[in-house]
Amino acid sequence: MDLVIDTSAIIAVIANEPEKAAIVRHTAGANLIAPASVHWEIGNAFSAMFRRHRITLGQAKKAIKSYEQILFRSIDIDLSQSLELSEQLNIYAYDAYILACALNLRSPLLTLDKQLAANAPSVGVQVMEVTP
Repeated sequence: MDLVIDTSAIIAVIANEPEKAAIVRHTAGANLIAPASVHWEIGNAFSAMFRRHRITLGQAKKAIKSYEQILFRSIDIDLSQSLELSEQLNIYAYDAYILACALNLRSPLLTLDKQLAANAPSVGVQVMEVTP
C-alpha cells in the first residue's frame, strides 16, 4: 500500500516522540511517499527547535542520521495545483504539497498536523489516524 507521510510524522519518529510506536506500526509494510519538499521541511523544523532552545546541534545530527534511514520515495509536485489548494484551503504551500501528493497518488495521508488532517477530507484525501 502507498502511504503519503508528512514532516510531522517523520519528526515524531526521528525525535522519539510519544507517537513513534504507533507511526511505525501504521507504516510497516507500506510504500512511504512524500513530496520533495519534506526534505527541506525537516531542516526547517530543526532550525525552529534551535531557535526555541529545544534541541542541541548534536541531538539534531543524531536525529538526521535516523531520518536518513527512513525509506520513502520523494516525488515532485505540480506547483500550480499546490497553489490552487493553498488558496482554496487558506493553507501554507508546504501543506498543499502534501495534499497534492496524496491526491495525485490517491493514497491516504499519515500526519500529526491537526489542521492538515482537518483540511484533507475536504479535497478527497483520506487521513490515517495515529494515536499513541
